[in-house]
Amino acid sequence: MAAKNDGDGGDGSRVSDEEWARFVQQAGQAGQAGQAGQGKADVPKEPSARARMVTERLRREDEQRAAAARGRWGRGSRGSGPRRDQPEGWRTGPAWQEMEGRGKGKRRLKAALGIALVAGLALIVVRPELLIDKLTGEGERAGDRRSAARSAPPLPAETARPTAPPAVLDPDQPTLKEPFRGSPALQWADGAAGIELPAATAVNGVSQEDVAAVLGRTRDLLVASNLDPAVLGGGRPDAALALLDPLQDDARGLMERALAKPSKDDNPLFLFSRFDPAEVRFHGGVVKTRGRMTFEGGREGEVLVHADYTFVYPVVRAKGGSDEVARTVVRRSVTTAYLDPKRWEATKGTLHVGAWLETAGNDDCSRDGTGYLHPRFASDQRPGPSPSGPVTDPYDRSRDVADLPQDCGTVSRS
Repeated sequence: MAAKNDGDGGDGSRVSDEEWARFVQQAGQAGQAGQAGQGKADVPKEPSARARMVTERLRREDEQRAAAARGRWGRGSRGSGPRRDQPEGWRTGPAWQEMEGRGKGKRRLKAALGIALVAGLALIVVRPELLIDKLTGEGERAGDRRSAARSAPPLPAETARPTAPPAVLDPDQPTLKEPFRGSPALQWADGAAGIELPAATAVNGVSQEDVAAVLGRTRDLLVASNLDPAVLGGGRPDAALALLDPLQDDARGLMERALAKPSKDDNPLFLFSRFDPAEVRFHGGVVKTRGRMTFEGGREGEVLVHADYTFVYPVVRAKGGSDEVARTVVRRSVTTAYLDPKRWEATKGTLHVGAWLETAGNDDCSRDGTGYLHPRFASDQRPGPSPSGPVTDPYDRSRDVADLPQDCGTVSRS
């Protein structure tokens, strides 16, 4: 049986005051639990004299440290930390719940960082150019080029055939807010503003006034055929038809038949830009336009007007909620004629059409019996004729329309 140690001995088994006070406190709690459950106490209800002495000594030490802290740091200062003679976790340090909470917070932070790292690596695998552009500075330069393109002023009017196609910009995709983003047409004129008339002069026995009139009517025909929102939405181009001489069966007569019953050989797309309203709708209210108009004398009492224009149409799917934008690029070369009614069989105030040529980029080339253009979207999976012709740039105006491939080919951009 071990000898009783009252704490006054000098051997190594001495129990410290702190451990004794903790023992007394735990024993008191156990006794109270025993009274509640068994009706009697297993330990004394009052603390022993020694426990009271230990508690009193610790209280005095606490008061002395608090007084010293107030004198050094000022009242309420938190500059003094826990003393080494106080047991760790007893009246010092954060509560266990707080420590656990901080641990969970650190674990959540590490998990979030891990997920972000994995996502970043996956993005680099899919689009390595993002990292390459960042390291080489190409991304910043591309951003500068895009910013410069958006802020660049409109191009001056085209007065002669260009010698080369427009420069290739960064291949940005169009958006609902910026339907011409990434397109050379961004700097082209809007709609009818891009159809500028040359100065009229008398030619070939036709007065300056009559030359100005035929130039104006040709401009009206281009607007009514390619810029009228109702016509773009699949409507009948009555205003354009009214400008054509009813005596010319191979022009107005042909277009009337083509509108009534479109076919590959008789198709209204030869002269009019129209989209199927059940398939797509014109978006943004702006058509970008670029081209030129010239005139010359023909036979006696005749003036020929040559118009060569490219129109860029942004469209979205007719189904509501679609946010994908596609662009169809249509180039038209039309030759109209003024015929002096005194010399020729012609209706005054109308136009004769001598020739028309048309090519469309980003169209399925079907030229089916609908009489509509059929744009393709990047996410399109619907079937259509496979391109068999060469790759062409629909924005390239350096070549005559007659010299362009007639086969259904692939466009390099839209």
